[in-house]
Amino acid sequence: MFGAQMLQAEEFRILDNMRITQLYLYPIKALRPASITSAQIDQQGFKNDRRFMLVKVESDGSFKNVQTIYFPECTRLFQEIDGDEVVVTYHAPMVPLIPETAEQNTALRIPLRPDTTGLDPIGIELMGSKATAYRMGHEYNSWFSSCLGYETNLVYLGDGKRPVLAHAPGESQAEGWLSTISSYVTGRADEPDWISFNEAAPLLVVSEASLGDVSARLPGDQEMDMKRFRPNIVVDGTDKWDEDFWGELLVGGKHRLALTANCGRCMSINIDYETGRQADGEAGAMLKKLMADRRVDTGSKWSPVFGRYAFPLARHSEVSVGDDVAVTKRIDQRDVWRWPKYK
Repeated sequence: MFGAQMLQAEEFRILDNMRITQLYLYPIKALRPASITSAQIDQQGFKNDRRFMLVKVESDGSFKNVQTIYFPECTRLFQEIDGDEVVVTYHAPMVPLIPETAEQNTALRIPLRPDTTGLDPIGIELMGSKATAYRMGHEYNSWFSSCLGYETNLVYLGDGKRPVLAHAPGESQAEGWLSTISSYVTGRADEPDWISFNEAAPLLVVSEASLGDVSARLPGDQEMDMKRFRPNIVVDGTDKWDEDFWGELLVGGKHRLALTANCGRCMSINIDYETGRQADGEAGAMLKKLMADRRVDTGSKWSPVFGRYAFPLARHSEVSVGDDVAVTKRIDQRDVWRWPKYK
């Protein structure tokens, strides 16, 4: 399954003493993540994760999705949850990106579950997966536009659902995309997998050990910033790159996560989050450094792999920093990326 034979962990060395060390939430896609200590989790991932995103309004009236690879300045927008709102603030870098505006010195409060009555619908396509979202309106659009220096719309997914186009749990490659093996995942076959404004899966899991190997490629005492990899769950207590062969994790002794695909990396990992620009020196060449030995997915041979996409196998639960993590299923070969090609 998942592109390789699934094997019980008892046949291998079961990794113990693994724990969650960091959790990250992204209420608005492409902004700097919010560091959290616990998260409500269901089949679609963390509650409130990537329910909003920004689009740039082009001169011809079309829209372009705001993603860090194209808009690194968004990393200077900080977000945090405060009750039923997400609070966004802009932190100008030492070398300003645009002239100062009044909005850059204020906080924007956005309801996490806004009423969509009367909001204009907008079609969003992300990695070929489509959904209908809603433009939040002038108050929000003008604030983001003033902070970023170009016309921007904030959009909310609402009840929209982006379909999962590959790598769903229990999926059989031999039977084609989105054919589920109900005997593997009890209780999920009656509810199709869908995602919000995530890339390809509800969650992304990475390890501290692999980050250490990445940092070792930098000179002196420089360290790679974990935020550049934009994970949801960070674990420690494993060997570097061991996660390539994880098929399923058990968190806190009761929460199961199916790891179904590798995360191939792009130029976004070269961004310096402190400047909102591409990093200087060797830190700005991290993608090239990883290409030397981390192009390990034959389905995406030009993209170095760091981290694993994951689907929760429980309907409702909670995960917290400090939770134990165990590998309960392994794969004997790395998964192969097969998300459909898109324009």
